[in-house]
Amino acid sequence: MVLPTAPDLSRRILHVDMDAFYAAVEQRDRPELRGKPVIVGADPQGGRGRGVVATASYEARRFGVGSAMPISQAWKACPDGVYLRPDMSKYAAVSSQVFDVLRRFTDQVEPVSIDEAFLDVTASLRAIGPAGQPPAATAEALALRLKEAIRGETQLTASVGLATSKMVAKVASEMRKPDGLVVVAAGQEAAFLAPLPVRRLWGVGPKMEESLLRLGIHTIGDLARTETAALARRLGSHAGFLQDLARGIDDRPVVAQGEAAKSIGQEHTFDADTDDRARLRKTLLELADAVARRVREHGLKARTITLKYRDERFKTVTRSHTVAEATDAGDSFFAEAWRLFEGVHGARRVRLLGIYASGFGPSQLGLFSPSTSVERDRVRDAVEERFGEGALTRASLLPRPASRGCDDTPPGPTDDRSRRLRR
Repeated sequence: MVLPTAPDLSRRILHVDMDAFYAAVEQRDRPELRGKPVIVGADPQGGRGRGVVATASYEARRFGVGSAMPISQAWKACPDGVYLRPDMSKYAAVSSQVFDVLRRFTDQVEPVSIDEAFLDVTASLRAIGPAGQPPAATAEALALRLKEAIRGETQLTASVGLATSKMVAKVASEMRKPDGLVVVAAGQEAAFLAPLPVRRLWGVGPKMEESLLRLGIHTIGDLARTETAALARRLGSHAGFLQDLARGIDDRPVVAQGEAAKSIGQEHTFDADTDDRARLRKTLLELADAVARRVREHGLKARTITLKYRDERFKTVTRSHTVAEATDAGDSFFAEAWRLFEGVHGARRVRLLGIYASGFGPSQLGLFSPSTSVERDRVRDAVEERFGEGALTRASLLPRPASRGCDDTPPGPTDDRSRRLRR
């Protein structure tokens, strides 16, 4: 994507991020948890499990507990914390309330996850205010009004960043949590970013940060001032994109999601680029199950499966295949995604994988009995609805005993009998 040489100073973009969302919902609904370190993850049994932290309350964060941390590590840091299994149906219902509030302020709402979104409020400043109230005179006034509306309807807080671009707004929303509002004035994007650690920049993960630090680049300002040619020798074609972001230049639009989604998908970015074929297969299998379950929750079936594949050089490709008969089965989603993966995967390590389903139609029973795969998926749905996420697990996703070694050849999707869904 070619970015302009200066920020578009006319835009007003909000990034809204709910504060410690899952934990905050639990503390709201269970007064006895307020003020206590609450850790929401896959395993309520503390250090005896293999799950990861989905969300930690701010009380837990004081002990060093954070999202994506292994539960065993969180247990060591905070043994007296309250460990809870996620209640995704409850969180989804609260998320729906939040997004209803956001869409009253603008129809340009781009969901990023269950608890965050971008809003383009450029046109809203002249056109609207919540029912019975005049339009906001400034974007900052509108942001404050939005925060008050979220608190009033959900009893939860959100942190908001306001800027001329998505990237700067996202960085701003992280600066003053919880319940913060950080405004980056038009024309001040580069100055706002300059003193921040380079890891704050969108697209800079641990490995990229390590490469930049070796070049003597510690802050976003350092990155913006570095000679582009020297940076390109180390980072390749990604250098120019990163430098534009470091200067506050990001013209990516807010892409509004309609009432009926055109696609349902999920992605996974690896902590470190990998060429471990077994791990790549396992990740695709987990993604396929997660997407298929969301498709079933919407009462839909999909005919088109799309694979998103990003390699270690940040080259991203997508490949799609449309089948004759729509399906909502995780095995079918995986089979198509794996074929697409084998068609694009080469010698380079993989940074990101994603699976998207589209081409939807309503889920209806046919003239014949549903397949064994579909029946099995629906049984899993029912078990997890009653006993929680991860209650029924694919055998192929369980860790293998060390004594048995590891076969490099991935089994086919029909070899799997149960599954684990993990956030």
